[in-house]
Amino acid sequence: MKAYEFPANVTTEGKIELPNAILQQLANNQQVKVIILVHEPAEEEQQEEAAWQRLAAEQLLKGYSEDDAIYDMI
Repeated sequence: MKAYEFPANVTTEGKIELPNAILQQLANNQQVKVIILVHEPAEEEQQEEAAWQRLAAEQLLKGYSEDDAIYDMI
């Protein structure tokens, strides 16, 4: 079994674009095995994202007062 490694993009239609150099090496009507590796954000990136979400929620709720509770009953 041969393996090719190359970067690829997923189109807006949900299709994977293969580079022409790879397509030329593949026979038509040939069955292939596909393995997809996707970059996952590092733990530090996930913690930073969570911190931004907490900050946004805190800032949103900072403007809320008890007088606004009347709108919760509507």
